[in-house]
Amino acid sequence: MAQDKDKKGGMRGLVIGMVVFVLLAGVGASLLSKKTNTHAATPSAVSKADGYGIVFNPQGSPTVDIWEDFQCPICARFESINGSYIESLARDNKVKVVFHPLSFIGPESILAANAAGCSSEAGKFLEFHRSVYINQPAENSGAITSTWLQLLGAAAGIKSNKYINCVTKGSYYDWVKNIAADGVTQKINSTPTVKINGKELDRATQYMDSAAFKKAVTSAGA
Repeated sequence: MAQDKDKKGGMRGLVIGMVVFVLLAGVGASLLSKKTNTHAATPSAVSKADGYGIVFNPQGSPTVDIWEDFQCPICARFESINGSYIESLARDNKVKVVFHPLSFIGPESILAANAAGCSSEAGKFLEFHRSVYINQPAENSGAITSTWLQLLGAAAGIKSNKYINCVTKGSYYDWVKNIAADGVTQKINSTPTVKINGKELDRATQYMDSAAFKKAVTSAGA
């Protein structure tokens, strides 16, 4: 009985959290243009056809799209539950996985998303992605800075000055804006949002249940 009570309480917290992020997303989306910058510098793994997302296994099937904000606590929870499995999908050369780093929550989200692009160009996106969520600070606390992101990159195994310059100069800011603009076009209004072959998973049953998430992927043909 105690487990059932905890589960219900957790689900209520999840629903409340989702509502909060929908509201935040609505505000952020209303400020964004639907226009993209076709001349924006982008990491080499990015696909315009996939909403400017960072793509692993472009010829793979099924396609798993993940829209996330690196400041989003629920994204961190989703990552803690499903992150290892998603990494395995990205590395197995079969399933197509597309990451869409959004910037709903604030300027620090933009900094983190840009750094994610820099890490992708360094061939360390998955390591960086994992490290961000493990070390995620409070929203808009001022903790996500260029220095913090450089240290995070180093912890993820990125040693190059190219990464440091990319982070400090904001080399992929326009690319981050393009992802946001595509998100508006696709009506992505909360994070995380996960779709398999274009169909969104059920938030109440498939996001925070690792077995249900895996079943959704394998049932789609993984």
